[in-house]
Amino acid sequence: MTGLTASHYDTVVVGGAALGSSIAYWLSENPDYDGSVLVVEPDPTYEHSSTTLSEASVRHQFSNPVNIALSQFATEFIADFHEHVQVDGESPDLGFRDTGYLFLATESGMPTLRQNHEVQRSCGAEVALLTPNELLARFPYLHVDDLTGASLGLRHEGNIDAHSLLQGFRRRARRNGVEYLADRVVRLRLDDNLVSHAELASGVAIGCRRIVNCAGPRSRWIAEMAGLPLPVEPRIRSVFVFDCREQLEGDLLPLTIDTTGLHFRTYPPYFLAGMTPDPDLEVDPGDFRVRHEDWEERIWPLLVHRVPQFERIAVTHTWAGHYAYNTLDQNAVVGPAAAVPNFYFANGFSGHGLQQSPGVGRGISELVTYGEYRTLDLSDLGHDRIVRGDPFLERNII
Repeated sequence: MTGLTASHYDTVVVGGAALGSSIAYWLSENPDYDGSVLVVEPDPTYEHSSTTLSEASVRHQFSNPVNIALSQFATEFIADFHEHVQVDGESPDLGFRDTGYLFLATESGMPTLRQNHEVQRSCGAEVALLTPNELLARFPYLHVDDLTGASLGLRHEGNIDAHSLLQGFRRRARRNGVEYLADRVVRLRLDDNLVSHAELASGVAIGCRRIVNCAGPRSRWIAEMAGLPLPVEPRIRSVFVFDCREQLEGDLLPLTIDTTGLHFRTYPPYFLAGMTPDPDLEVDPGDFRVRHEDWEERIWPLLVHRVPQFERIAVTHTWAGHYAYNTLDQNAVVGPAAAVPNFYFANGFSGHGLQQSPGVGRGISELVTYGEYRTLDLSDLGHDRIVRGDPFLERNII
């Protein structure tokens, strides 16, 4: 069967990027889980994966406690990444750069910034509110005359090598006996409201006790195969990497979120920037065209306003990837479906799936093994809110 060792697996994971490989990793690491795991991934190169095309950032500055806790666990996991994933003493280098996140605010944005700050501090995040003068002292290259304040992450925020995180999960999972198959799920068979088989593009039908949807921007279509609603769609995000002729004197440029929605950060030896398209609409899952018009018309003028030295820059390269965008509330959907109890979601992360993959992978493995969360309770992210149409909003979406 195309290299498979069986025709039936206890757990079939649809999608093998960061989320799918994390779930496979955690299941295979848990001695209380004694089942088999198959990961079905249509693109074993991960060339067009949201994982590898992301900006690979990690932050604690979210607006609700569950997202903060997920990212805090991610930084703990990253700190001991080698021990967690090493195979024969070797592991990929994540290259974590602790550069921080910097959220800028005008007067109208300060109430939300302060409210988020209180939530973050209550959860143990190391963050600070800065006045314009304090901003200038740290980052003298910033134009601050139109700002009232900012929130800066002091520790445990920055960026990693996304491909290394994925490969760490994947290699360790395979060492533990998880199987990976290069194929695509095209249909699900249901029997008495349970998924019994996953049919593949190759014509093979794989029997399963449960299925986990980790199909990223394509996850809505996997859910529809089981008759389940999932308001997740692919949305394009373009990234522009540029060189600056003038050196920025002061602290290293963190990932800065401007009041306009523009974001930019250091990307040694260059910088990178991006911005949500306007309008921000669903795209074809095969559309990876960089929106170059956004650079000239929107991004560069805003960069120059916030950092005048960026007047003299040159774009060196670009890429585009997809958010798996949850149109209900821009938050993840995690856990089983009540209508199809052996169908599990890990979808709709809206741009923060990479950093939440360690915690969500652990959570799904607990649900599968014990029928409950045993470490971090992710119930607020459950699919039942989708059925009710009841948003669980995350305000800090970039």
